[in-house]
Amino acid sequence: MKTSDIIIAHPNSDDKIEALTAFLNALKIKFEIKDGKSPYNKEFVDMIEQGDADIKKGKGKKVSLKELDDLWK
Repeated sequence: MKTSDIIIAHPNSDDKIEALTAFLNALKIKFEIKDGKSPYNKEFVDMIEQGDADIKKGKGKKVSLKELDDLWK
């Protein structure tokens, strides 16, 4: 590892977050705490997940390479 590497931790409790925070502060390591929320709009995520579910159910249409080429004409 190098000093420019990034470490991402996934603590699963508030106690672990507090312990990690105390440890990093004790070592004088700069760190950020992010809220864990998705950076994506919820409606967008729902639309993508619905599309994935539709494909699994067999809904959708396969497009041949010829048809794909024709889309750009």
